[in-house]
Amino acid sequence: MLLIIDPVAFSLGPISVHWYGIILGLGALVGLLLAVQEGKRFGLTPDFFLDLLLFGVPSAIISARIYYVAFKWDYYREHPGEIIRIWEGGIAIYGALIGAVICGYFYFRAKGYPFLRLADICAPSLLAGQMIGRWGNFTNQEAYGGITTEAFLRETLSLPDFIVNQMFIAGAYRHPTFLYESLWSLAGLILLIVIRRFRFLKTGELFISYIIWYSLGRFYIEALRTDSLAFQGPDWLASLLHGLWKPMTAVFEEGYLDPNYGNIRISQLLALLLVIAGIVLIVIRRVTGAARERYNDPLTSRLSAAGSEPDNTAGAQPAIAAKSEQPAHDAGRHQADGKVQQADEPSAKQPETDSGSEKASQTDAAQTTSDSNGDAD
Repeated sequence: MLLIIDPVAFSLGPISVHWYGIILGLGALVGLLLAVQEGKRFGLTPDFFLDLLLFGVPSAIISARIYYVAFKWDYYREHPGEIIRIWEGGIAIYGALIGAVICGYFYFRAKGYPFLRLADICAPSLLAGQMIGRWGNFTNQEAYGGITTEAFLRETLSLPDFIVNQMFIAGAYRHPTFLYESLWSLAGLILLIVIRRFRFLKTGELFISYIIWYSLGRFYIEALRTDSLAFQGPDWLASLLHGLWKPMTAVFEEGYLDPNYGNIRISQLLALLLVIAGIVLIVIRRVTGAARERYNDPLTSRLSAAGSEPDNTAGAQPAIAAKSEQPAHDAGRHQADGKVQQADEPSAKQPETDSGSEKASQTDAAQTTSDSNGDAD
């Protein structure tokens, strides 16, 4: 007997609390903790990220829903009352990312920080949120792949019963694409945490690397799904995307896509464009010298710098202080030398005293001689 997970975790009177919302909240919490921990290295307070979360989560959810509804408008135009029913699924990650980036840009600028510096710090948090959030698709039995066999899930992938059972959808076992993407995100999270400690990493490159990594995995995983957002595009573009995905056919079969609905998966095309754009952007910023700062350089808000340059304040202050202390040190040394010289002056005058004594002796001797001469006459 298959034990299917109830999407409703519990109820409080007429209010039903869904696993989907709980899992999304857990993902946001884990992302917050990661950002707070990393932010301490740059002098950022937990309140900074908590305020960001309060603005960012609603922005991401609203944008994600708008993105999804826009590409499903033929359906939602006839069912407008379902637009707000986000607990039933229908949240696009790329839409959420767009909303989070827009919110983050204005929030970081309002706080006086460069966008890319803070986006780098938040990149692992975004990936962690996506990694956990995909399990919400699991409880809702959505975002799954094409038909597969129970043997593939149990023996080839060695998945536990609760995942295998939940992947029995519409009378057939399905590829757990949520799991593939979650594991891909976990690998990317570990990679980002490791490389951010290396000195070669420049500002903005961790965030761009996150975009590249996630999009690369999404390109190949998206083609397994049967519920992809799609549109009718040119045949040459559809052939290009299929050709790039073809190496996956050694293990997987491409998920069914209704040709009447579309021939190009939107998320797959967007993923390819983001991978190319990310690589090109890193190269251009390196070649042109636009990527001057390093990820681990000190971080200063232009608001707290009181008019000084935010990028240079933290590093310049010690040098300025050292330079300002040098003249004072030299002056003190000269004053000390002056006191020593004054103390030595009596010794310098001593020869003059001795010379005067010699002159007096000579005068007395001459007078004595004169007296002696007088007596002889």
